[in-house]
Amino acid sequence: MEYMSQEGYDKLVAELKELENVELPRVREAIAEARDKGDLSENFEYHAAKREQARLLGRIRFKQRVLEFARVIDTKRLGADTVGLLCKVEMTNLVNNQRMTYTIVSPHEANLREAKISIQSPVAQALLGKKVGDVVEVKVPAGVQKFKIESITL
Repeated sequence: MEYMSQEGYDKLVAELKELENVELPRVREAIAEARDKGDLSENFEYHAAKREQARLLGRIRFKQRVLEFARVIDTKRLGADTVGLLCKVEMTNLVNNQRMTYTIVSPHEANLREAKISIQSPVAQALLGKKVGDVVEVKVPAGVQKFKIESITL
């Protein structure tokens, strides 16, 4: 079961529709055009289009499975007293005194540019269940980091 935000669910549905309704017909058309060119054994365009179709079908199946097991979380039922899924956590790195804010999301919604980290990441795992004021030690590739939780919001 995959828990995610409504925004993440809607984004996955839109991506799936784009793949099924735009990308797949485009690839099937390319296969038909390449097939019309004759001998398929030495037709590079045909083989490339078939590989693209297989890749696309794999992505479609993956997204369908994710959506099949997806459950949208009602944020109104969540509390902001402890860190959990869909919480926005502001914290201070005690090593360099730098402040950062991350939202903890499902792995399918993770995007570092948008400051959304996967619940499966080491930082999120260390933060889960903690409260404002707690100091958390996280083992990351660069070593052990200490973070102090400044605020938790939804």
